[in-house]
Amino acid sequence: MSRDAQIVDAARGWIGTPYLHQASLKGAGTDCLGLLRGVWREVLGQEPEPVPAYTPDWSEPQREERLWAAACRHLVPRAGAAQPGDVLLFRMRSGAVAKHLGILARIGPEGSFIHAYCGHGVLESPLSQPWRRRIVASFAFPDEV
Repeated sequence: MSRDAQIVDAARGWIGTPYLHQASLKGAGTDCLGLLRGVWREVLGQEPEPVPAYTPDWSEPQREERLWAAACRHLVPRAGAAQPGDVLLFRMRSGAVAKHLGILARIGPEGSFIHAYCGHGVLESPLSQPWRRRIVASFAFPDEV
């Protein structure tokens, strides 16, 4: 199995985990960053840095792209089209900071991504046009850590 397939498989293993802000424990609770952290641990090993406490509004009051900066530190920016296993970074509102993450599961007309969504938990959602419009960056997991 390719590493990208391992990433998607690991993310799908979290489906059904309840949403819990700042958590990262499969089956018990996670948020979108916690899902990414859990998949990292399953596929790559130890997390690259401790995650400081964060509020649900992330860095909106400060207008700082903290999540984007962290992604640039530990993931590989994707220059071309995102591929299954890539991390997608979303802005939930136009002009807001990017504060939602998902893992691309399928591409094409049946495209989908796996994410932890408040009120829903971890699920695989269609990568519909409204979601596509919110993507601001995509990243590949590093080959080695």
